[in-house]
Amino acid sequence: MSTLDNIAVFIRVMEHSSFSGAARSLRLTPAVVSYRIQALEKHLGCRLFNRTTRQVQPTEHGRTFYEGCLEVQDAMDRAEARVAGGGVVAQGSLKVTAPLWLGRHVIGPLIPGFRATQPKIDIRLRLSDYLVDLYTEAVDLAFRMAPLTDSSLVVRNICPVERVICASPDYIARHGAPASLRDLERHQCLLLRFSGPHDLRWNLLRNGSAVAVPVRGNIDADDSEVLTAWALAGEGLALKPVFEIAEHLASGALVPVLEEFPPVPVSLALLHAYKRQVPPKVRLFADAVVEDVRSALNRRIEPWRKTAGAAPEETL
Repeated sequence: MSTLDNIAVFIRVMEHSSFSGAARSLRLTPAVVSYRIQALEKHLGCRLFNRTTRQVQPTEHGRTFYEGCLEVQDAMDRAEARVAGGGVVAQGSLKVTAPLWLGRHVIGPLIPGFRATQPKIDIRLRLSDYLVDLYTEAVDLAFRMAPLTDSSLVVRNICPVERVICASPDYIARHGAPASLRDLERHQCLLLRFSGPHDLRWNLLRNGSAVAVPVRGNIDADDSEVLTAWALAGEGLALKPVFEIAEHLASGALVPVLEEFPPVPVSLALLHAYKRQVPPKVRLFADAVVEDVRSALNRRIEPWRKTAGAAPEETL
C-alpha cells in the first residue's frame, strides 16, 4: 500500500464527501477507505477530515492537501495518457450506464468490438431508464437522453433525438385521434413512471414554446419497451423516440398523432464527471463508440425516413 494509493482514496473521499461513496467508486469497503485515510493522516501528521455520523468535512489541512493532490493526479494522468497514446493498452474497470432500450439494442452490441481492441478494460454496463447519479453510483460514463441541467458534468453530444406521440390504428379507430393539447386529458396515455409521487406531464411545443401538458393513464411501467408493446396492442398513446419505433412507424403499426404539437427536442449525450484530465479508459471508450452509436441510430430510423420523406440530417 503506497502513499500514492492512499492519495487516490483521499481524492475520491473529497469528491464524494463520503467514505461510503468513495468506497463504492473504488470497489472497496468503507472500512478499507477509513484505514487508508488514517494511514495517510499518520504519514502527514495531521487530520484531513472531521468525521460525524452523517458526513465528513475536510479540515483546512485537508483542503490544502487536496489542491496539491489534484496537481499530482493531473501529472499522473498526463503521463498515463502519453503512454496509452503510444500504444500501451489502457486498463481498469469502466462503469457505464445507458437507458434500457439503447443499452440492449445499441450499446451492448458494441462492447465485444471494443473489448477486442482494449481487452484490459473491464466493462460494467448497467441499464436503467432511471437517471442515475454519476457521483453516488460511481459511474464513469452515462448515456443520457434528457434535458441536461447538471453543469458539473462534462457533456459530449452524440445526436439530436426526434420524438413523436403515437398510437396504433386500432386505438385511433376506437377512441379517435387527439386534435388539441386539451384532448390529451380524455386519452389513455402510456406512462414511463418511476418510484415516488410525480405529476405526469409531457413537454410539448406549441407555436415554438414549450408547454407542460398533464397526462393520465391507467397503466404505466419503468421500461420503455413495455410501453411500445402496449401501444402496439392498442392500449393508448405513447411518447417515444423515433429510433425506438421506426420500424413500426414505417409499417403503419403505429401512427403519429398531434404532429403540430411535437415533443420538446432532446439530445442523446455521453456524460462524465472528470473535469480535469480524463482517464485514458474513459477517453478511449468514448472515442470508440460515439460515432458507432450515431451510425447505428441512423440505420434504425432509415425505414421511417423513407416513408416519411424526412431529411437525413434533421430527423435523428
